[in-house]
Amino acid sequence: MRLQRVLLKLLPFTIVCFCGSLAANIPRLQGVAVRGRLLCGKVPLTGAKVKIIDVDTRPDLDDLLAVNYTDTDGNFELNGSTRELSTIETMLKIYHDCDDGIRPCQRKVVWHIPSSYHHDGIVKEYFDVGSVNMEIVFRGEERDCRH
Repeated sequence: MRLQRVLLKLLPFTIVCFCGSLAANIPRLQGVAVRGRLLCGKVPLTGAKVKIIDVDTRPDLDDLLAVNYTDTDGNFELNGSTRELSTIETMLKIYHDCDDGIRPCQRKVVWHIPSSYHHDGIVKEYFDVGSVNMEIVFRGEERDCRH
């Protein structure tokens, strides 16, 4: 009898803990939106590939949130989202041939997107990179043939 009373008193606490642990393990929708304009000198950089990636640690692979190409004016706009348990870590990847001569593959630039621009599925604010001259050789820039 006494054990039943103890169990009845613990039941609400057990239910709250169980429901809380379930809610903590439900992936939440997270995303980011980015826009900007790419130039090659004073000329719009047309057809550059731009991607938003959520960088994950192993064993999970990186998630592609959005991909597009710059238009004839060098403009791009991306918005992508994913469901994750942990907070997403987003990067903007740009693949281009500006000031590249006839070298194989493409120049690859990767920029971190601040978490203050993350959204819950509804864009509140774009991360606007502005107008960027891609003749600049950025720190950490690489060449990439498979993107």
